[in-house]
Amino acid sequence: MRVGLVCPYAWDVPGGVQQHVGDLAEALIAMGHEVSVLAPVGEADGHGLPDHLVPAGRPVPVPYNGSVARLSFGPRTASRVRRWIAEGGFDVLHIHEPSAPSVSLLACWAADGPLVATFHTANPRSRAMAVGSPALRSAMEKINGRIAVSQAARRTLVEHLGGDAVLIPNGVAVRRFAAAEPLPGWPGEGGSLGFLGRVDEPRKGLGVLLEAFALMAPARPSLRLLVAGPGDPTAALSAVPEHLRERVVLMGLLDEDDKVRAYHSVDVFCAPNLGGESFGIVLTEAMASGAAIVASDIPAFSAVLDGGTAGELFTVGDPVDLAERAGALLDAPERRAALSLSARRAVRAYDWETVAADVAHVYETVLMWDGAGRGRPTGVRLDPGPRAGALLRRGAP
Repeated sequence: MRVGLVCPYAWDVPGGVQQHVGDLAEALIAMGHEVSVLAPVGEADGHGLPDHLVPAGRPVPVPYNGSVARLSFGPRTASRVRRWIAEGGFDVLHIHEPSAPSVSLLACWAADGPLVATFHTANPRSRAMAVGSPALRSAMEKINGRIAVSQAARRTLVEHLGGDAVLIPNGVAVRRFAAAEPLPGWPGEGGSLGFLGRVDEPRKGLGVLLEAFALMAPARPSLRLLVAGPGDPTAALSAVPEHLRERVVLMGLLDEDDKVRAYHSVDVFCAPNLGGESFGIVLTEAMASGAAIVASDIPAFSAVLDGGTAGELFTVGDPVDLAERAGALLDAPERRAALSLSARRAVRAYDWETVAADVAHVYETVLMWDGAGRGRPTGVRLDPGPRAGALLRRGAP
């Protein structure tokens, strides 16, 4: 089938939704589907963009959900969205984060045909969604199939916009992360911790990890911390005494190959996020790499790590607890090996081969309804592959 995917956030700025859409596109193409992706793009020349990506306009940074979202809106962008839909001839249009005031919402308004939406946001107190919900409902009523990437994202949808969704998690290309050579000089003899994420976004929790590192470092003179990701780390580094900062190695933004190598370069991977996460792509990548993980016990991370079976959980925002649990793992190679094995087993459920097949099943179900001429029923039960018993809403709640 011919599928149109819409991403609301700037394609050339790393983010979980962008990565999800990009990986889903590749998985669907590998299954034999034709795919076109529409997204804002900051670089006008489009250098290095995949062939299936169509730029929707230049993004503008906007504070959103405890972060800064780079969105594209306005008459010119709306015109590009309408033209892309008209020329695409899509069998199904799949919009991600349809409530985001960007190309996703514009595509909802412009669409006239089978429409699937995936909800990623987990923010029960979203002021933007609460204020905008009356305007959003006209768009939401056009959606034929709803997907949520986690229970947290599903709750946000239900509380703010009503209706329900089938639960299909984010995916990870398991084989891509399974094996790689460590980065030069890593992990080293004295133990190493790792972090991947935006270094200047407080909710990613780098400040908590740096405080934990400062607690651990005096007793571990060769311990190092590998930090990778975009942004200015100056504010977060204030938590580390100057004489320890040379042991915090800032890698900046890594390309995809070096990102995989980074997961294989540390003894313990840390995910100290403070909240606002609906899933945890960074965790599934680390799990696919076989990393020993210590993560904050926010609901989304606990779910991905199977309640602590596939990784250690520490009290969110508590550097002392993080330091104790990370230190215990550094001192217990057999425990790290056991967690690595459990993580590799658990992550199979998130492999894109499985996830993309579930998404395609939603497409087929929506198309079947349209082909049967059944109008817009208020809801039906659907088994999307292995995720039995989930509810797929079609039409208005």
